[in-house]
Amino acid sequence: MEAKARTALLFFSFSISLLLSSSATTPLQYQTLTPTSLPHPPTSLSWSDSDSDESSLAAEQPYSVDSPTEFSVQLHHLDALSLNRTPQDLFNLRLKRDSSRVQALTSLASSSSSATKNGSRAAAGGTGFSSSVISGLAQGSGEYFTRLGVGTPARYVYMVLDTGSDIVWLQCAPCKKCYSQTDPYFDPRKSRSYAAVPCGSPLCRRLDSPGCNTQKHLCLYQVSYGDGSFTFGEFSTETLTFRGTRVGRVALGCGHDNEGLFVGAAGLLGLGRGKLSFPSQTGRRFNQKFSYCLVDRSASSKPSSMVFGDSAVSRTARFTPLISNPKLDTFYYVELLGISVGGARVRGITASLFKLDQSGNGGVIIDSGTSVTRLTRPAYIALRDAFRSGASNLKRAPEFSLFDTCFDLSGKTEVKVPTVVLHFRGADVSLPASNYLIPVNTQGSFCFAFAGTMSGLSIIGNIQQQGFRVVYDLAGSRVGFAPGGCA
Repeated sequence: MEAKARTALLFFSFSISLLLSSSATTPLQYQTLTPTSLPHPPTSLSWSDSDSDESSLAAEQPYSVDSPTEFSVQLHHLDALSLNRTPQDLFNLRLKRDSSRVQALTSLASSSSSATKNGSRAAAGGTGFSSSVISGLAQGSGEYFTRLGVGTPARYVYMVLDTGSDIVWLQCAPCKKCYSQTDPYFDPRKSRSYAAVPCGSPLCRRLDSPGCNTQKHLCLYQVSYGDGSFTFGEFSTETLTFRGTRVGRVALGCGHDNEGLFVGAAGLLGLGRGKLSFPSQTGRRFNQKFSYCLVDRSASSKPSSMVFGDSAVSRTARFTPLISNPKLDTFYYVELLGISVGGARVRGITASLFKLDQSGNGGVIIDSGTSVTRLTRPAYIALRDAFRSGASNLKRAPEFSLFDTCFDLSGKTEVKVPTVVLHFRGADVSLPASNYLIPVNTQGSFCFAFAGTMSGLSIIGNIQQQGFRVVYDLAGSRVGFAPGGCA
């Protein structure tokens, strides 16, 4: 009996040794990166006629709204509004915006369980705000914008698109204070479709913290940001025109006092999950579906795109369920289960690190306005160490800004780098090499485009989303990723 036990033990030990040696010799999976330099900004902005042709609507008929159930628009990166900057300047500014953005998002997430404590602003001739509506858009943030028409007849302006904000707003004349923008300020007095929202109306009550001008009995809004900047004015409804498709009675803020904001665009199209975001307002018409595909700006000169309606859903998309945060309805929360490097799951990265608790803390969000993906610190350290180990054949370079893992690829035409896969519930997203090893200067330094955060909130940024059609199917409460979706 003892001999049999000893034999079984030896066989078990041999099997374990064989298994360990087999797993240890399993080769890492690599893919090819073709190093490209930091992108230069375009010498001019190019839009298709259907995106920006104002003359086609100059002889517009009296106010009416078309009824298409889907439309698409071009998107351009914010760098395109900075035509006189060097590639290095633009990249440094992008990282600076990104830092402010992440700070604002984490601040909003952490304060979602309690009332905001920003200073009130007195409403002209009436009551003030008891608190402010906090948006995910930090000062100068919001990475992508489009050109759309506002009012009747349509006046075309640049608007930032932001999945981390809800309220749609733009700067309006007359301005008490407005920041500089590319186009003239929108004048609601010249639009036949503009309508101010009365105080006490159901639409006004949908604001988290409405104000009221009691002299004119008009609803007032305010959107404040973590850095002290804000937009303040009348809450109204107006017609928006996207490539000839007119969408009527969109609730938006007409800002006459916009301080601390220095985006070249006229305002913001909120794409969050909240009840006053553009997708929520127009959900019935466009079946609660939209998607975007952000091109790699260092490898392509064509614009990115956004689609609303059923055609926004790609057949090749892999979907993961959306998770609800009862404390905050703006963000798109998903469940991240783990990450693989070189074909092997990274030890130390577990679903528990990304769990959204009942108090609204933690979790993982998909955000178009954040550039660099932030992972809670323990997960990032494990990911970084696994990537460093797999990329030990590459020459290291000094740290750069928030990046602590950089490589000197000067003179290289192509290099092999370990694969990186994000494992969401129900969807494995295999990233192209250019989505996680990016140029940071013009001397050939490339850095691992992830960063750690001391906050419990992890954010999947737009560098990692490049080249995928990211599908927001709100009717199905899910988000999908389709590779090669920009074609």
